[in-house]
Amino acid sequence: MKNIIVGMSGGVDSAVSAHLLIKKGYSVEAVFMKNWVEDSEYCTSEQDYLDALQVCDILKIPLRTVNFSQQYWEKVFKIFLSEYKSGRTPNPDILCNTEIKFKEFLNYAIQLGADKMATGHYVQSKLINNKVKIYKGSDDNKDQSYFLYGLNQSQISNAIFPLGNLDKLQVRKYAKELGFSNFNKKDSTGICFIGERNFKEFLKEYIPAMPGKIETSSGEEIGDHDGLMYYTLGQRKGLGLGGSKNKLNAPWYVISKNLKSNTLIVDQGHNHKNLYKKQLDGSSINWISGIEPSKRRLKAKIRYRMKDASCTITELTSKIIKVKFDNPQFAIAPGQSIVFYDKNECLGGAIIDNAYN
Repeated sequence: MKNIIVGMSGGVDSAVSAHLLIKKGYSVEAVFMKNWVEDSEYCTSEQDYLDALQVCDILKIPLRTVNFSQQYWEKVFKIFLSEYKSGRTPNPDILCNTEIKFKEFLNYAIQLGADKMATGHYVQSKLINNKVKIYKGSDDNKDQSYFLYGLNQSQISNAIFPLGNLDKLQVRKYAKELGFSNFNKKDSTGICFIGERNFKEFLKEYIPAMPGKIETSSGEEIGDHDGLMYYTLGQRKGLGLGGSKNKLNAPWYVISKNLKSNTLIVDQGHNHKNLYKKQLDGSSINWISGIEPSKRRLKAKIRYRMKDASCTITELTSKIIKVKFDNPQFAIAPGQSIVFYDKNECLGGAIIDNAYN
């Protein structure tokens, strides 16, 4: 009988994961991670812990707690702030998985005597030709392989993903039947381990705001921004440009940021040519197998909620990657990740540095 330690978040996914593992005959324990110092109404760790405790009481398994706040601050949050300061848009969920859940937590679980750790991610893993591969989860709406592209063979070979072949409705149904109080709990959509909050106010606590001018791509000044860090490429809401004079009645979108002049550049219309780019450069490349793919024609995502787009890797070294899409992509944002797929297999990815035509 294998010993499995489940990362119990207080959400329905990790709760049902624990149940499914017990059902398969594993010896299961749960660990609740606290990775952020509770400092306001936005953190929900106290309620999350109570939800995790209720699940563990029903399943009759022990629940430990561990605090990785310092590691989270050093390895995730500092990078998050640094990226925003440099005008980029980071994805802390990816770093959080790579550095905290599948490094700090995995090491902790192994120290406790676990054979493997388990999470509630909607992905599948398979051992093929002595390589562990990650595949998309069966539920297209919940597939989370995008967030795990930074993992390596050691990390995924020591992990189990019990929900890979289920959809969210099935998971909630299991939870309700089992009497879990979190069966209809809302999915977390805030910053990893920090929670949902007023993003502007939150960033302002750590980075001084530097207001500046908003201009069109032709150089016309049409408004003021609150600080470049608050905006991302392709953003439409919150620009305060609804009533601009002598302009078409079409929404404004952020197309770029000029850090030198502290200017936000915008244009009108979702189909504006300046919002679409066909090529990008990336760095911090990771291949899950440890080996670069033999194919250069692949599919890729440049953000979590998008359909796979056909592309070609035109240049690849250990440090840089150049990619050309078959069709121009909307608002490719530096700091975000491009993740590559071969059919349903997640191959790996890179951090986007710039985009162009």
